Amino acid sequence: MTCLDSSRGVYLTYFIQGLILLAAAASIMGGEYLSGLSAAFAFFLTLAPSFATRNMRFCLPWGVNLLIAVSLYLHVMGHVGGYYVTLAPYYDKLTHLVSSATVALIVFSLMVLAGHRGDVRLTTPAVVASILIATLAAGALWEIYEFAVDQIFGTSLQLGNTDTMWDLIMDLIGAAIVAGFAAFVLAREDRFTGIFAGLISVAEPADVMDNQADSAKSR
Repeated sequence: MTCLDSSRGVYLTYFIQGLILLAAAASIMGGEYLSGLSAAFAFFLTLAPSFATRNMRFCLPWGVNLLIAVSLYLHVMGHVGGYYVTLAPYYDKLTHLVSSATVALIVFSLMVLAGHRGDVRLTTPAVVASILIATLAAGALWEIYEFAVDQIFGTSLQLGNTDTMWDLIMDLIGAAIVAGFAAFVLAREDRFTGIFAGLISVAEPADVMDNQADSAKSR
């Protein structure tokens, strides 16, 4: 099972994945084992789209895969490079913005796929609402995770109510940007939605053979 997308942009994703691996190796060699393990886990998360491709009938657009890698790299460097501290609070808000936009794009891509297959009927209000709700839900779950870690291990991932609220506001901004983009795309379905549908289609060997046979018959 292979994706139809052959864009050279996928190499940008490989480059970011390589940087994450380097961060993991540097942390472990420097004795920062927890950061190294966290970076290694982030690297394996960037492989999730590839695993999904092998086991399910869809592929995400390469740009979404790139954003997944970038958002995880920013998070890794926030800890490994200490940017969460030295560039506080701006670096943390940047990671929330990029991560929320990534989640929102994943939701949009999956909805386009479902609509392309006829599983759901895409309407602009439904897509916009789904993107906003799903992204904010993911942001809220992340804040609950940080709160739980702080309570259990005595860390300081959350810096008070104001910090948490700004995190959620950045999540909302990222979701709103993608929701606006989704509304723009759906309004020009013939020109743009097909791009998403084509990028997230999966080419089966049988389908390719059938298409070749049809082409031969038509000659």
